[in-house]
Amino acid sequence: MVVSLDLLVNAIVAGILLGGFYAAVTVGVTISFGMLDIANIAQPAFILLGSYAAYIVTAYVKIDPILVGFIMTPVFYVIGMATYRLYYHAFESRGEQAIQGLAFFFGVLFVGEVSLVLVFGVDYRSVEARYIGPSLRLGLFDLPLRLLVPFLVSMVMVVGLQASLSRSFLGRAIQAVAQDQLALRLMAADPVRIKRIAFGLSIATAALAGAILIIIQPVEPSIGREYIGRVFAICVLGGLGSFPGMVIAAMTLGIVETLTATFFGPSWAPAVSFGVLLVTLAVRPSGILGR
Repeated sequence: MVVSLDLLVNAIVAGILLGGFYAAVTVGVTISFGMLDIANIAQPAFILLGSYAAYIVTAYVKIDPILVGFIMTPVFYVIGMATYRLYYHAFESRGEQAIQGLAFFFGVLFVGEVSLVLVFGVDYRSVEARYIGPSLRLGLFDLPLRLLVPFLVSMVMVVGLQASLSRSFLGRAIQAVAQDQLALRLMAADPVRIKRIAFGLSIATAALAGAILIIIQPVEPSIGREYIGRVFAICVLGGLGSFPGMVIAAMTLGIVETLTATFFGPSWAPAVSFGVLLVTLAVRPSGILGR
């Protein structure tokens, strides 16, 4: 019985920590899809680009991968703004935002993956850090530092974004831009500029999420496909545009996956977790904290 309780507690704790990682990879989609109504399915490609940036820098300069993620955020912000500018002139300015825009981001995803394969090959890459390997023992449960540190960094990023978006004029404009662009224009705010800034911000989060990803597991160019369904499911389940809802949904998915993997086997984890997501959406279509 003690062993079963220990196993259960550790599975739940691991699920919470895994949920923190899912929140980190989903926060960019929460901004682009939840707030801007832009289905950026290429977000995992930008996250992988962040992973490989952390790999390259830490291979030649012995600094922490998380620090590399923070350093790279301005670079990714500029990349995001440039990507949105291209997207806007090619599709949004012509009123084409659905299938055409989806095809655009699918192309970005494909080009990003192929480019990484050509440069790095298909071998797995990893980084080194002092907290990759050790664990903290607290009572019944263990806290692997390779999950705990990314969890804490992810929560800092989400809380910081939530605070800045809810308290500043720019943040409120970002939250309103997909709902009422005319009202923004009446307030002397350019909706295109607001969207460009917000999309740049969504891609900037990929730099840090990529650093977190390569800490948790080795990466190879095609691994981003595993997260496309998860990030959009978490975004919708949490309630489009809701950071607190997104975190709750990410934690829910993480706990369900670890419990299923622990007691029934890893092969069941994706099916059961997505089944829980579908049932929850059937009961509450607007999401956990959706309006």
